[in-house]
Amino acid sequence: MTLRILSTININYGTASLEAEAQCVVSTRQFLPEDHANFCRKIVSSPPTVRSADYNNRQAGGVKFMTASNWESARRNWTVTLMFALTAAVAVSVVPWYGISHGFHAAAWMWFALLLSANELAITCGYHRLFAHATYEARPALKVAYLLFGAMALQNSALVWSAGHRTHHRYIDDPERDPYCARRGFWFSHIGWMLRNYPSGDPDLSTVRDLQRDPWVMWQHRHYLPLTLIMNFGVPLLIGWASGDILGVFLLAGILRLVVSHHLTFCINSLAHIVGIQPYTDENTARDNAVVALLTFGEGYHNFHHMFAHDYRNGVRWWQWDPSKWFIYTMHWIGLTTDLKRVPWFKIRRALLDNQFRRAERQLARRTGGAQQIEQLRRRIAEEYETFCRAVTAWTQLRDQWLQETRRAMIERWERALLQSRFKELEYGLQLQSRRMRALSAQLG
Repeated sequence: MTLRILSTININYGTASLEAEAQCVVSTRQFLPEDHANFCRKIVSSPPTVRSADYNNRQAGGVKFMTASNWESARRNWTVTLMFALTAAVAVSVVPWYGISHGFHAAAWMWFALLLSANELAITCGYHRLFAHATYEARPALKVAYLLFGAMALQNSALVWSAGHRTHHRYIDDPERDPYCARRGFWFSHIGWMLRNYPSGDPDLSTVRDLQRDPWVMWQHRHYLPLTLIMNFGVPLLIGWASGDILGVFLLAGILRLVVSHHLTFCINSLAHIVGIQPYTDENTARDNAVVALLTFGEGYHNFHHMFAHDYRNGVRWWQWDPSKWFIYTMHWIGLTTDLKRVPWFKIRRALLDNQFRRAERQLARRTGGAQQIEQLRRRIAEEYETFCRAVTAWTQLRDQWLQETRRAMIERWERALLQSRFKELEYGLQLQSRRMRALSAQLG
C-alpha cells in the first residue's frame, strides 16, 4: 500500500485516464440465462472444469517470475535502504537502551500512541480510502490533516502513493506490473519492492489525473520534502521541548513511531495477501485477516476490499474491527465527510455465494467413489445454483425498475420546477405591467 519513500516526485502531465481507477475494482460475475443452463448442464453431466488453464498454471506456480539476474539488475535505492536501516537500528538499540538507563515519561508514550494513530488514520482513511479509491468526499480541513500526517508517515505524497495503489489493484498478482506483488514472496511484498528501483514500482501518474486537479493534493506533492522534515523532526522536537523531555519524546514519538507505522502498513501488502481467508473471491491473493485488521485500523479485511474497492468500509460486518470506517462515519456525522459509498448487501451476498459455488465445483471435481452420491450432490448444487440465478435476475430487474422510477421522478421534478419558473416569469411580467400602468395613470391624472 505504500510507494517508494522519498523517490522522485516530479509531475508528468501526460495523457490522463480516469478509466484506470474504474478498472481497479474486481466485480462480481454477472449471471446471464445462458450461464445458468451451461453451468447446470456441466455440473450434472460431468465433472466441471474448475478454472482456466492460465489460472491453474498461476496457482500451480506456473507464473513467470523474475530471474535472479533480473532481480539483481535493478538499481538499489540507497536513500530508502539507508532510511529503513538507520531508523530500524535506532528503534531496536537506542530506544531500549534509553528506556532502561533513563526511562520514558508517560507523556512520551502518550504522544507515541497519538501520533502513531494519526499516521495510520491518515494512510487508511486519507491516502487509501479517500485519495486512492474516492470512497467518500472530505472537506478541505480534513484533507489537509490527512496530507500533513500522511507526510509524517513518510510513505510518499498522496499523489504518488495513490498512483501505485491503483496500479496494484489493476494488475494484482502480476509479477511484472504489480508494484508489491505477493507472488514474489513475503519479503518483496513487505519491503523489498522499495529497496530497488524495479520498473513495476515506477508510478504511473496517468492513473491519478483526478488527483492532479486537487489543489491540496498538489500542494502536498510539491512541498513533500519540507513537510516530511517539519512533521518528523520539528513536531516531535517541539512536543518534547514543551513536555520537558526532548530526547525521550523524539525517540518514541519520532523514531519508534515511524518504524512501527511503516511495518504495520507493510503488513497489508504482505500478510494480508498471504495469510487469511478468502470469503468473497479466490481469484487473487487478497485475504481477510482479523489480526492484521486489529493492527492496521481495519485494513486487514483485504479480500473484501479487493472485491469492493469503492466501499468506504473494509470490515463490512458490524462486529469487524475497522476503526477507519467508524472515523469516516463520525466525520460524516460532524459534517467533514460526505457521499460515503456503500456496496448493496445483495451484491455482497452474491459475491459470497458465487465464491461458494466455485469452491463446490472444485470439491466435487476432486471427490472420488460413490457415483450415486456424487450424482446427487451435483443435482443439489445445480438446483441451488438455479435458485441463486433466479434471485440475481429478480434483483437486477428490481434495480432497473427502481432506476427507471428514479429517473421518471427526477424528470417530473424538473418539469414542475420549469412550470414554477414559467409561472413566476408571468407573474413578474404582470407586476412590471402594473407599474407601467400606474405610471401612465399618473401622467393622465
